[in-house]
Amino acid sequence: MTPDHTTHSSTNWPLKYRGDKLLQIGMPMGGIGTGCICLNGYGGLQDFAIYGKPAVTATHDYHNSGNAAFAVLHIKGENGVTRLVEGPFPPEKIYDQGLQALGYCKGGHEGMPRFTECEFTSEYPFGTVSLTDPSIPLQVAIVGWSPFIPLDDKNSGIPSAILDYSFTNTSGTAVEFEFSYHVSHLARGKGRETGSRNSLIPGRGVFFSNVDESTEPTFGSFALATAASDPTLKGMWFRGHWFDSISAIWRETSTGSFYANDGALSEKGLEGRNGGSLMVSRTLQPGETVKIPIVVTWYFPNSDLHVGGVGANKDSIWHPYYTTLWTDAQDAANYVIDHLDELRARTQAFQTALYASTLPHSVVDAVATNLAIIKSPTVLRESGGSLWCWEGCQAMAGSCHGSCTHVWNYAQAIPHLFPALERTLRELEYCDSMDERGHVNFRSAIPIGPTTHDFHAASDGQLGGILKLYREWQIAGDNEWLTRMYPMAKSSLDYCIETWDPEHRGGLFEPHHNTYDIEFWGPDGMCTTIYLGALAAIAEMAGALGRSDEAAFYTDLAAKSATFLDSELFNGEYYEHKVQWDGLRDTSFAEMLAGFPTDGSIDQMSALLKAEGPKYQYGIGCISDGVIGAWMSDIYGVATPLDSGNVKSHLAAIFEHNFKTDLFDHACLQRPGFAIGHEAGLLLCSWPRGGKPTLPFVYSDEVWTGIEYQVASHLIEAGLVDEGLKVVEAVRSRYEGHVRNPFNEYECGNYYARAMASYALVGALSGFRYSAVSKALRFGPKVEANPFVTFFSAASGFGTIEMDAEGLTITMVEGDLSVDTLVLNRIGSETTISVGGTARVGTPLRIAS
Repeated sequence: MTPDHTTHSSTNWPLKYRGDKLLQIGMPMGGIGTGCICLNGYGGLQDFAIYGKPAVTATHDYHNSGNAAFAVLHIKGENGVTRLVEGPFPPEKIYDQGLQALGYCKGGHEGMPRFTECEFTSEYPFGTVSLTDPSIPLQVAIVGWSPFIPLDDKNSGIPSAILDYSFTNTSGTAVEFEFSYHVSHLARGKGRETGSRNSLIPGRGVFFSNVDESTEPTFGSFALATAASDPTLKGMWFRGHWFDSISAIWRETSTGSFYANDGALSEKGLEGRNGGSLMVSRTLQPGETVKIPIVVTWYFPNSDLHVGGVGANKDSIWHPYYTTLWTDAQDAANYVIDHLDELRARTQAFQTALYASTLPHSVVDAVATNLAIIKSPTVLRESGGSLWCWEGCQAMAGSCHGSCTHVWNYAQAIPHLFPALERTLRELEYCDSMDERGHVNFRSAIPIGPTTHDFHAASDGQLGGILKLYREWQIAGDNEWLTRMYPMAKSSLDYCIETWDPEHRGGLFEPHHNTYDIEFWGPDGMCTTIYLGALAAIAEMAGALGRSDEAAFYTDLAAKSATFLDSELFNGEYYEHKVQWDGLRDTSFAEMLAGFPTDGSIDQMSALLKAEGPKYQYGIGCISDGVIGAWMSDIYGVATPLDSGNVKSHLAAIFEHNFKTDLFDHACLQRPGFAIGHEAGLLLCSWPRGGKPTLPFVYSDEVWTGIEYQVASHLIEAGLVDEGLKVVEAVRSRYEGHVRNPFNEYECGNYYARAMASYALVGALSGFRYSAVSKALRFGPKVEANPFVTFFSAASGFGTIEMDAEGLTITMVEGDLSVDTLVLNRIGSETTISVGGTARVGTPLRIAS
């Protein structure tokens, strides 16, 4: 059975979600490293993850209980009508509402009358909710967004969410209405309601703060503001008990009697639920439209999150980067409103360039929606400017700390869209997480500083770091940075060689930890292809720095590695795993076997180990990650001597054996929720030749979107375009809104970093790769289109490239791109063209072929 692609067809582009497909939608809005608030499919806000930790759907923690943010529309006149500006309440959530104690743990506004019809349009970083109702003479659209501008980490890092409400008069007469927005106090502090304080932002909105000490983790502020003129401001809600505050709001808004106050009440009046509101009155003539932007901002400057550190940094308070740019939530709100038109225009220009692509719609969807991970609580940023990331987010806590090197191997979006931020991860890896031996702790510490070194190094993560250093050098073209980083990278690679390939045979023989949270015993295709790529990459970097002897050593070992892979691990169809425990430096497993009783009186587990060897191996299985090192080398531009025909054969085998169009008969005894039943997906591993271990490597029967995108983009790179696109379509057919959130491809937690492997699809299908070192551009579309158009981003600027029969045109949206040489690959032929030109904003660069 093939997956249902109807939600991704060419007749439904951009993607529109209706009915039950709205249920799971939650689109993160916020800044890089600031946390976020999500726009849901019905036009409401949820998941207030603004306090330095995740708060994902159905969170009932200290901060989020009682949170509310909602809009009300009142049509004035003799037959006045009032609606909560959201779509119909989803029936699937009715039972959950009944479980909320007294309704207070939710917003309390959910039972207000709503619009009857709702549709969500996905065009990330914008999400549009369209609302209609037969009793309302206005069409309403809510455009939720936050600034997303490649290369501009400041404006892409504002702690804010923006909702542009547009109202269009569809009747034949003038319509007078009142639009109001209401927010409960989201910076209540330790004192809850009695410790919260409210004041006005003159002419713009309400500022919420608390009386906690400025060094407390609970200290902070929140702001509600509008860019619309002449708002009426309610600095504080009616302070009563039970449902009094929301009841008072409904009475005021539904009767057209909204009244203002300055938010200043006596101490005696501070009990009861707190919040603030603003209201805008307008009259629209027939056919007329008005836009009312709503801006919410937050500011929580003190984080007591600490994990993985040692010494002085282990327990200290640290501060998010955005607190170095703004002084409080009011300052941030004023900044957004003062620059709103520019921020919207620049974000729209990026979005237009991305969606102007002629790439298949499923690919653009996969790339765009996973950019939301960058704005999710998965990504944090410390005051010094460095990123620090989880792997993903559980409901109320981060999942798997420390910018985990082997998980972030897969993520390709930040290196291209925000390359300066990605470089901080390399610095974190080598400057803070590596010891004098060259051992890298694959989980960095927060607050940023030294880590422990009492666990295995991660072979795929540590070796992948060498390749990523090469990638960052090529993207930025910063030779001084490479000169500083190279000695540390060399120390890291030398540690890997000594630890896993001490005899310099070209494979990882000693037990080596990896992304599956176990150790592979003996050489395998997955980790050894990364080893080969790392050797080739550091050889090129050494050569560029004039270290010829070092370059020669690593080049020689890379040749041995390629020979070993092709002659010893390639079985004629794919690269496999030669499980080995004898003859190694690590004798622990062999000694354990030698210590087993010989009279047959051993337990079941011991008998299994004796018969099959170490647990959690893959042996002669076909693993989807089996040539991941070749993928990284290909997309970063690292030349290796590995047989490309064998790599392509392995990729074809992955598609043949691991891709399932229907998983109904597949047994997954691990975490089946990633793909199950009649859904399609790519298994992590299969055993087409038999020999599946009784206890294969952990997660082997699961489906991970990050692996699917890694394989899909590599299939396309290798010319297996249709196969790659089928994998992409399968992923996005699962994230269709009703069962799963289209903006949240989860794995070990929500907004999982590995899913940003989807960005590699842009380069795979367009053939785009740019070296700022040599100013060489490679380009060669893998799909037919005339013209072919794609988005691109480099360290110096971003824009689009359009290719037709006569050549190509580089058009910059922001920045510039200097090209000395173009390597143009038309299907079946490659041409090198001397260019010596620069594309600039307003001055496209045309290169004839």
